[in-house]
Amino acid sequence: MLTDLDDFYCFALVVEHGGFSAAERATDIPKSKLSRRVYHLEENLGVRLIQRSSRHFAVTDIGMNIYRHAQVMMNAAQSAHDLVDHLSAQPRGVIKVSLPVSIAQSEMAKILPDFLKTYPEIKVQLLISNRRVDIINEGIDIALRVRANLDDDPSLVLRKFENIEQHLFASQAYLNEYGMLKTPEDLTEHRILSMVDEHLDQQMILHDDSNHQKKITINPVVMGSDLLMLAKLASQNCGIALLPDTTAGDYVKSGELVRVLPEWKAPHGIFHAVYPSRRGLLPAVRVFIDYLVEHLAKR
Repeated sequence: MLTDLDDFYCFALVVEHGGFSAAERATDIPKSKLSRRVYHLEENLGVRLIQRSSRHFAVTDIGMNIYRHAQVMMNAAQSAHDLVDHLSAQPRGVIKVSLPVSIAQSEMAKILPDFLKTYPEIKVQLLISNRRVDIINEGIDIALRVRANLDDDPSLVLRKFENIEQHLFASQAYLNEYGMLKTPEDLTEHRILSMVDEHLDQQMILHDDSNHQKKITINPVVMGSDLLMLAKLASQNCGIALLPDTTAGDYVKSGELVRVLPEWKAPHGIFHAVYPSRRGLLPAVRVFIDYLVEHLAKR
C-alpha cells in the first residue's frame, strides 16, 4: 500500500533543514509530529532513513535516495498548486461544452462572440450533437440540453434557463397562396414540413392556452431532423413548420415567417445546463456558466 504522502513531506523537510529541531523552527510543525511521521515512514518502508541520537543527526544512504524521490513529489505538488493559482488569476484554458444542434445554431452562435472577447484566454471546444453525452466519462465540463424532463443524476449540478415552446410558422407568401388557417384541423389541407423523419403518416399534437389538446393527422411534404433547414424552407414558401421559438425568432423579426394559429402550441422542452459538482470548478468553467445564465435570461 502507498505510504501516506505526508510522511514523505515531513521527512524531506527534516533532511532539508538538517534536523528535527531546525525543521520545527523553519516550518512551525511540531518536532513531535515530524519525528512521528519519519518513524511511520521508516516502519512502512522497512528501512532506517535517519541515524539519530541526542547529539548526532545523519541521513543514511537509502535515506538520501528516498529524499531525492520525496523532493520530486514535493516539486510536483507545488507545480499543481502553481497551475491552479495561474488559472485562478485570470480565467483561461479549454472548456469542453456539449450542446444540441439547434442550440448551437440559434443561441450559441449569437452569445459566444462577446464571451470570447471578454475572456480572450479561454478556448471553447464545442461538441455539437443531439445524442445524450456521458458528462463524467467523456470529460465534458458542461452540457446544454433541451429535455422534457430534467436530469436527476445526484452527481450533477443543474441550472435551468427556460421552457422552450413550439409554434406553427409559415411565410406570408405561402399563406397568401394556400389560405389562412382557422383551426388545427385545417393543417390536413396544407403542406407540412416535419422534424420527424421515421415515417410518412404522422400526428401533430397541439395545445391551446387552456391546455385543450388536438391531435391532427398530417402527411408531410418534407421530413428532416434539422430545425434550421425547416425554418429556411418555411421562409421560402415551402409550407408550415412546427418550430421552437428560439429557432424561428430571428425569422419572425425579419418578417420572413409569421406565426400560424398563434393560440396553439406544443412543448419543446426545458432548456438547461448540467455539469459536475460545483466543488473544484475551474474559473473558466465558472465564468462560462455565469455568462450563460445572464445572457440566456436576457434572450
